[in-house]
Amino acid sequence: MTKATNRKVVTLGLLASLFVGALDTTVVSTAMPSISAELSGLSLISWVFSIYTLTTCVAAPIFGKLSDLFGRRAVFTAGLILFVLGSILSGASQTMPQLIWFRALQGLGAGALTPVTFTIIGDLYPGEQRAKMQGVFASVWSIAGLLGPLVGGYFVDHISWRWIFYMNLPIGIAAFICVFGFLHEQFVKKAKQIDFTGAALFTVGITSLLYALLNGGHAHAWSSSLILSLFAVSVVFILLFLYTETRVKEPMLPLSLFRNRMLNVPYMINFFGFCVTAGVMIYMPMWIQTVLGHNATSSGFTLVPMTIAWPIASNLTGRYMFRLGTRAFVISGAVIVALGSLWLATINTSSPYIYIIGILIVLGFGMGCLTTPSMVIIQNAVEWQMRGVATSTSSFMNTLGQTVGVAFFGTLFNSAVTNSTPAQLATGMHWVFIAIFIISLPLLSVIGLLPSQRKAVQTKQQAS
Repeated sequence: MTKATNRKVVTLGLLASLFVGALDTTVVSTAMPSISAELSGLSLISWVFSIYTLTTCVAAPIFGKLSDLFGRRAVFTAGLILFVLGSILSGASQTMPQLIWFRALQGLGAGALTPVTFTIIGDLYPGEQRAKMQGVFASVWSIAGLLGPLVGGYFVDHISWRWIFYMNLPIGIAAFICVFGFLHEQFVKKAKQIDFTGAALFTVGITSLLYALLNGGHAHAWSSSLILSLFAVSVVFILLFLYTETRVKEPMLPLSLFRNRMLNVPYMINFFGFCVTAGVMIYMPMWIQTVLGHNATSSGFTLVPMTIAWPIASNLTGRYMFRLGTRAFVISGAVIVALGSLWLATINTSSPYIYIIGILIVLGFGMGCLTTPSMVIIQNAVEWQMRGVATSTSSFMNTLGQTVGVAFFGTLFNSAVTNSTPAQLATGMHWVFIAIFIISLPLLSVIGLLPSQRKAVQTKQQAS
């Protein structure tokens, strides 16, 4: 007889795993000055972050599909082991190249942890409970964002930067015990056909694309032979990947996901939404420091209003979306984000600090209204055997949106700033803020494509 899943214990384990993954980015950012000083690799700092983003983005859809084939528990456990192992090795790094390679391993693990965690939540909690739990889990990112600078600063000042990685071990062990020991799945075990060709083509194509986006315009000119070659490679391999996915019996990324409006509309919403937030998160602290004259510590906490408003909106949405309708919250979120972006585009060098706080609250609240119903719509639109890859594709679109946003805004900013005078910096950031508003506009057009709830059942049948 199959054991019953202890939902509460598993949920605690999932919260712990998501927390360490979310905490990782802000903690590492805080510790980077100490890390670069000890490992003597100042010129390689950007790679510590870029390689993690790259491997996470590539791994997410692959692990999502594997969770559909082999079950959530096995894939979650594999991802957790990779993440913890990468953390331990990162903490033991003696050179910057070693740290970069170990961060790549850590990113592979994170590529499984986040999407599979949300997939398991989708499995454990039905209907309205699922929406509430998605809101709760969204709060983890906010808490991690607030605690990251404090935790990172404490370890750097009083112990060692290495413990920002070592601390993942005990939390990882606790998460492993909770999930592996208390999650019991029931699914039919049969011979599986893994799409190795599709996975390989996807990895090469997306890796080339992300490398070009992450390094074009600063490490290498957009017109350089390396960047152009990478874009050419990405186009060729992505086209080969798409062709392969139409031929294999068990595709790594079923293209039917992108023919289903109940899925592809939330994917587009996530892409544009996270593209907007990427620009805000990079250039808003810069505006605070260079234009308003605040110190680095103050600018580092600039995003706190957004990180508080986001989970508040996520929780409220999770509680009321089934009473008022998911489409109503998606529309409201898109409108709020567009209005916040418009407000952002109107600020100038004389705008008071309180304007910045208000803008971040509006944008955070709008994104909270968008992300929770988008995830619930995606998970409600597919059956169990497709939920993993559908959820992980959403995570992939989030990261891709952030990466494209960083590349686009960075190119725009650099083209406007020929020297680092305060006036030019302000002009460059103002152009970025206008671009953020322009990119927020597709959200308003995309939401009009979202099917009504009456069509949800029909759409779900098409997806499965």
